[in-house]
Amino acid sequence: MALLTLGINHRTAPLELRERVAFTPETMAEAFSALTVAVGVKEAAILSTCNRTELYLAAEDDCADTVIQWLAGFHDMDPADLAEAFYIHANGDAVRHMMRVACGLDSMVLGEPQILGQLKDAYATARAHSASGSLLARLFEQSFSVAKRVRTETSIGENPVSVAYAAVSLSRHIFSDLRKNKALLIGAGQTIELVARHLREAGVPDIIVANRTLERAQAVASEYDGHGILLSDIPEHLPGVDIVIASTASQLPVLGKGAVERALKVRKHRPYFMVDIAVPRDIEPEVSQLDDVYLYTVDDLRQVIEENLRSREGAAREAERLIESGVEEFQYQLRALDAVSTLKQYRQHAEDLRDREVERALKALRNGGDPETLLRSLGRGLTNKLLHEPSVQVRRAAAEGRPEITHWLRELHQLGRSEDGKPVEPRVSLKPVPTDKRAAEPDTASHTPFNDKI
Repeated sequence: MALLTLGINHRTAPLELRERVAFTPETMAEAFSALTVAVGVKEAAILSTCNRTELYLAAEDDCADTVIQWLAGFHDMDPADLAEAFYIHANGDAVRHMMRVACGLDSMVLGEPQILGQLKDAYATARAHSASGSLLARLFEQSFSVAKRVRTETSIGENPVSVAYAAVSLSRHIFSDLRKNKALLIGAGQTIELVARHLREAGVPDIIVANRTLERAQAVASEYDGHGILLSDIPEHLPGVDIVIASTASQLPVLGKGAVERALKVRKHRPYFMVDIAVPRDIEPEVSQLDDVYLYTVDDLRQVIEENLRSREGAAREAERLIESGVEEFQYQLRALDAVSTLKQYRQHAEDLRDREVERALKALRNGGDPETLLRSLGRGLTNKLLHEPSVQVRRAAAEGRPEITHWLRELHQLGRSEDGKPVEPRVSLKPVPTDKRAAEPDTASHTPFNDKI
């Protein structure tokens, strides 16, 4: 059984195609049922975000084309539409890919942390639908562990790399505990929505969104337990906020120096943190001349972002090394697990031989056999049974020019080593080697453990 990752992302497919392949919570049950029953996949998990749709599978190596055909049919698409955008990773590459996704190295914003939570949700959903088994469970847990190491041992997530995130992060330079501060966001576009999300994640309890239309302001604010106001209401609410972040499409400033001066008189030297992301500016440049006002422009943020991107690129190289270590560890675990079934068979074989020999000994004992004789015969018979087939195969391998079998035998049983672990020279027999093939075989027939005389 192989590990497979199949999917599309922001690098391989436009938004229009990603939208068509996305899964909703309502379709997950049907998808998992079809994957595990109709397609024959053993284990499955689905990650579906705005930037990617990926299927993590434990299945047969040759099922990728079948899965793509199924995916196209599930979303009522032509498989040809997916051909160029779809990527497939198998086994070690699939492991590496999931770990890179978990660490944010495959994200649009390098090192962004949200994807790890989304990946955890995908795993939880797969478990809830009984679609994930032991193999995917190990892969997810190992990926989460590597992502944690990357977050704690590198600076991949320490510095902001988006305008919105940079704006919120800079606010920490003024306010140590954002849970005590209120924010006013001017505008209601995508950037302001992202700012509102980052502020909420940072702990800001009260968010006001000001916009030209009250309905849009309230729609954005309600997502983060805030409230919306009109632009004309800004002077009324300005004294009560600590953070002001503006991003509108206005051609003229929305917030002037006079309004800020009046608010400062009420605030009594409590500082303002302001960020003007808009181009043209939403906040009059003269506001920066006021005491207790820390005003940043989009150019200030770009400088921070560029510096932090360079920092993240260095951290990304460190993260890649940790991921390679995680891949090797995961594959080591899989190889160890592969031996378990063989060892179980080997033990069962030995136990079957033992049970048969013990049963024969007990039968002979019940018939009045001498216990000491029976015990010795039991030991000889069990030894012969256990060693016969391995002895035949080792001799055959050596004769066929495969000496590594002999080396493995010596390593498995630690042959040729003293009790303190030091190697000793093997004793060489001076007996002539029999040329007759039958003479080379162990004489198991003459060592019948229990005969009619006992």
